[in-house]
Amino acid sequence: MLKRKSQAFLEMASEEAAVTMVNYYTPATPYLHGQPVYIQYSNYKELKTDNLPNQRAQAALQAVNAMQSGSLAITNAFADEGVLLPGQGSVLRIIVENLFYPVTLEVLYEVFSKFGSVLKIIIFTKNNQFQALLQYADPMNAYYAKMALNGQSIYTGCCTLHIDFSKLTSLTVKYNNDKSRDFTRLDLPFGDCQPSLEPSIAAAFGKKSSLLGLPVPAVPGALGSLIVTTPEASGHMIIPGVPDVPGNSVLLVSNLNPEAITPHGLFILFGVYGDVHRVKIMFKNKENALVQMADATQAQLAISHLNGQRVYGRVLHATFSKHQAVQLPREGQEDHGLTKDYTNSPLHRFKKPGSKNFQNIFPPSATLHLSNIPPSVTVDDLKNLFESTGSTVKAFKFFQKDCKMALIQLGSVEEAVHALIELHNHDLGENHHLRVSFSKATI
Repeated sequence: MLKRKSQAFLEMASEEAAVTMVNYYTPATPYLHGQPVYIQYSNYKELKTDNLPNQRAQAALQAVNAMQSGSLAITNAFADEGVLLPGQGSVLRIIVENLFYPVTLEVLYEVFSKFGSVLKIIIFTKNNQFQALLQYADPMNAYYAKMALNGQSIYTGCCTLHIDFSKLTSLTVKYNNDKSRDFTRLDLPFGDCQPSLEPSIAAAFGKKSSLLGLPVPAVPGALGSLIVTTPEASGHMIIPGVPDVPGNSVLLVSNLNPEAITPHGLFILFGVYGDVHRVKIMFKNKENALVQMADATQAQLAISHLNGQRVYGRVLHATFSKHQAVQLPREGQEDHGLTKDYTNSPLHRFKKPGSKNFQNIFPPSATLHLSNIPPSVTVDDLKNLFESTGSTVKAFKFFQKDCKMALIQLGSVEEAVHALIELHNHDLGENHHLRVSFSKATI
């Protein structure tokens, strides 16, 4: 920190993280203690912190490194500084105040999973307050999340989080639905009625606890920030599923690998987050492309999920284009197949109003959700199919009650991105074409 200049340097864990942060805060200036903060790239490639006089700053830096590596070596550094360490508890109790927008189980998962693996969530109300219990895989994840998120707002100016450690050591979830979720158990039933809290939980929070029913909106993905900007703050509505959003629907996509990317590949990848109408790879600079989505909301959603994502060895950059539409080549104009019109494609995921696809939009992940699998296709068939794309299959699981669907975990997020591009709509025979999307669950 350069206090005299009112400036600071911040080194992120990766170039992708830095790109995501700068692009997110460019249209929506963040405020700290009522003051606007302006964020831009520095000329420095890394920060030297070896000679910091402030030992607490060193401890904080070690904490960040520990969080990245999963190491618990930081405990000694904090102990030396007199900082209280968490107990063994990995369960957080969360109260959300000023509930102006609905906060769903999915929203909580999105926010808290940035700090580690979330195992279980239960939401309910007590004393007219929206509350939740959330269990991490590791107590240190719970500690970092509490330190970072307590007092923060999910949306600008509302839905403020108040977080404490719960006395419970573990949560028991009987149903996977809108009120409770065990992300380690895909086989749990939905439940015909509202699930009741376990006796131990009811005792901890009072016998009158009841579960709050909230509508499930589509939520933004990896935005690089806890705070989700409202339209008043940024001029752009970035909450998907809201109609009549002003703005551009054409994206400028840059830093592509010209040896690997194709219009069809961009159509499939961006099609996970909206219906792609047209794609144009620039003839003179094939590292750049224009992608026209169905509307501005879908364009914003694609940016929030794909900007900073590594695709074919390069970090993809996505932002709004100055163009309002992608022009098709004139008749007789040589295009080399770089411009494609997908307006009437049968592969659009969101053409049906109310489609379940709207509720299953997740950031790129190493685990893929597969559907439309014919009965004759085996585990080995699917493993071999994905390995043929160069992927490493780490795990595979058919859904217990529906063998038309499965989860497959690959070696990395980038591998999963490539596999999705290559295998979505792959012909499995028997008039079945494979459907591939990113999963929020893991195996």
